[in-house]
Amino acid sequence: MVERPTGHVPLKTKFLFTLAILILYFALGNIPLFGLSPELLDLFCRLQALSASQRFSLAALGVMPIIHASIILQIIAGPKLLKLDLTNPKDQAFYVNMQKLLVLCFVTFASLTYTRGFYLPNQDIADLIGVSLRFISFLIFLQVFAGGLLIYYLEEVVSRWGIGSGVGLFIVAGVSEKLIIGLINGVHDQSGWAIGVIPRWIELRGQGQGIAQGIAENGMAFLFQHHLIALITTITVFFSLIYLMSARIELKIRSRSKRARHRCKIGVPITFVHFTYAIAVPLVFLNLGRILPGVIQSLGRLLYSHGITVLGTYDVNTPVSGLVFYFDPIYSPWDWFPALVHAAYPSVAYWQIAVRIVIGLLIVVIGSTISAFIWVKLTPGTEMRDIRQLIRDSGLSTHGYRSSIKAIKRAVDRYTLKIAMAGCGILGGLLVLANMFGTVGLVGVGYFIVAVSIVYGTYEELVGDTFGKIPKPL
Repeated sequence: MVERPTGHVPLKTKFLFTLAILILYFALGNIPLFGLSPELLDLFCRLQALSASQRFSLAALGVMPIIHASIILQIIAGPKLLKLDLTNPKDQAFYVNMQKLLVLCFVTFASLTYTRGFYLPNQDIADLIGVSLRFISFLIFLQVFAGGLLIYYLEEVVSRWGIGSGVGLFIVAGVSEKLIIGLINGVHDQSGWAIGVIPRWIELRGQGQGIAQGIAENGMAFLFQHHLIALITTITVFFSLIYLMSARIELKIRSRSKRARHRCKIGVPITFVHFTYAIAVPLVFLNLGRILPGVIQSLGRLLYSHGITVLGTYDVNTPVSGLVFYFDPIYSPWDWFPALVHAAYPSVAYWQIAVRIVIGLLIVVIGSTISAFIWVKLTPGTEMRDIRQLIRDSGLSTHGYRSSIKAIKRAVDRYTLKIAMAGCGILGGLLVLANMFGTVGLVGVGYFIVAVSIVYGTYEELVGDTFGKIPKPL
């Protein structure tokens, strides 16, 4: 385990630890696994250029084992199934050790899945060393396993000696890497243009082709094909998220101190950022809006493979008609923009595209709202406890209620569930709209939302660490 600091860690030390761990993480993501088949190595190079993938590197597992272990523990510990008192040092140690055990199990399972599933060993290396392919597969398993545990160790270092959490740092690092590559990557794709937005538009301007001319020749599809809409969408989503996380409602409270000359009413803010986990986690991992379309798509493919078209038809693997078409999630402008859709499937009508957009938006928004409700109910008090304690410690009582902690709890609970459900519904809508218009570097919108929330939370932590805590109201 990583030793906890005995005192306050200076901000400069936090920065140094965070920077060092970030460099190590990027190093892991750029070291390919030894013993992989040359075909996979070529695929790895192409993916690295297109989407900054770390799939076939020492950082292949990433932070997913840590996230899965944390989610399971929060669900179990939330309803008090384990009956843990996390203020008790022994229960704290038990909780931490349970998390480590779950991480170890997830790392082992994922490493086996990767090795037995699609990590093909290299026959030439096996012949050169004089061992079997099974032994090479075992070496690949050891590398993936060691990389997963090392990332967990790096996460602990950041969480205890750095800024924020290691999981958040690695997610932000991965999203930022894709954004930067999507902006400046000069490698050419199949269309002959540079992948990055900036070099592509430099090439367009060099050939004398501007926005007005491109729209006149190819319509609005020109802006989608050359990623200008994706750039605008990424910037818009970023500032929209910052606005939502800065929005707040205020509970009117009054002082119960007998020394106060006047009965002051002060607003205690409940901000969007207090519910980052209550909103972002269901959106990414428990999003019911992606389960129903997935079930319909799986059933539709199964029936279509046997010649049954009751749920719709497919063109290779793409649904083009029927229920499977309407319930197919929208992932890019090529799934809904008429000019781009008709370029590949001219038989699709405009009204079919409109119905697909409406159904996709409703499913994700409703599913995200239900996910937030389930998550808050399964993990009661995880985020609201700090707010209640803040009100209680300040010597204030909620306006219109008694000063007991139960009354304060009811006052806070009156808003928290509504905020979580409304916020998750809004994020679900942003998820669909951002997927419709695309993002720079093909960044996953769900991870982009989580990354922005992590950056905003880190900003507030730095502000609090630099300027200190706000004095309690008198």
